[in-house]
Amino acid sequence: MHEFYADVRRDPLLAAAFGPRIGEDWEPHLACMVAFWSDVMLGVKGFQGNVYGKHMTLDGITPAHFQRWLDLFDATARQLFERPVADELLLVAQRIAASLQYGFFGKVEVAGPSA
Repeated sequence: MHEFYADVRRDPLLAAAFGPRIGEDWEPHLACMVAFWSDVMLGVKGFQGNVYGKHMTLDGITPAHFQRWLDLFDATARQLFERPVADELLLVAQRIAASLQYGFFGKVEVAGPSA
């Protein structure tokens, strides 16, 4: 998660969407993301939060944000993990992205990373 969110912070499109909400100190957000993904992928209970509700309050989100997020997620997962693990991570990320897209757009605009 730390590598991925370092890329998010460097990405002009994503940084513009998340930066104003998160601010300069990403450590609390990173701790939440580690807890979230540990829960989702490993069954480690400890995440407390409302992913959907928090994201629905972001302004100006477009399908391009989802495309970029999935592209970065895919690249990071493939860099750090063997193919089966990376594939599973990406599948879960795509499901999460689809759920959030329904909230923003009423449909899925971006299904996966651009190849």
